[in-house]
Amino acid sequence: MTSQQRLDEATNFLYPFIDGNESDASTLLADLTESALAKAAESAALRRSTLEACRPLIASAAAEMARRFAAGGRLFTFGNGGSSTDAATLAALFASPPTAQPLPAWSLTADQAVLTALGNDVGFDLVFARQLIARGRDADIAIAMSTSGTSADLLLALREARSRGMYTIGFTGYDGGDFVDNPDVDVCFVVCSQSVHRIQESQALVGYQLWAAVQAREENR
Repeated sequence: MTSQQRLDEATNFLYPFIDGNESDASTLLADLTESALAKAAESAALRRSTLEACRPLIASAAAEMARRFAAGGRLFTFGNGGSSTDAATLAALFASPPTAQPLPAWSLTADQAVLTALGNDVGFDLVFARQLIARGRDADIAIAMSTSGTSADLLLALREARSRGMYTIGFTGYDGGDFVDNPDVDVCFVVCSQSVHRIQESQALVGYQLWAAVQAREENR
């Protein structure tokens, strides 16, 4: 099998109607348009249902986060791969909002020197837990972002955070994985989907709504 054939095989599930021998451009464009619209509709429906299911949890989590921020607490976010960028985006939203009060928040993947040193010296499973040992206090908040809820480094970090009295929040997908019914996770937002793309899209909305709910409480304080 050639490298191009392997690439085609790996991506066919995204656009199964694309045929390398397709000669009718109008038909292909119509299929692409239909596929894009279907994906957008699927994403919108999942975001609506997820937000509705998570609304009570968002309210309770925001209340506790606002209480901790008022007491001098700080937010630490973390995740792996694409979830690390989502965690960094969420931390940046709290720390540098466009028109609202900034709140102390950091992504634990931001410092490459610290991350690679810990990965090399103590093992990747501890890259977040060891940072929380060094920086975390009992008034703080820890948010772990994942699509599966099964990553060992995230679970160890949540355990460490909980043992230090931090308020712990998990974002996950699929069936929730090991984040669900976990004594180390105070609040768990589950996006019930089998698609990593759809999970992360919905998690972004839940994260934004969580920030907005915290800000609303800050403004009324």
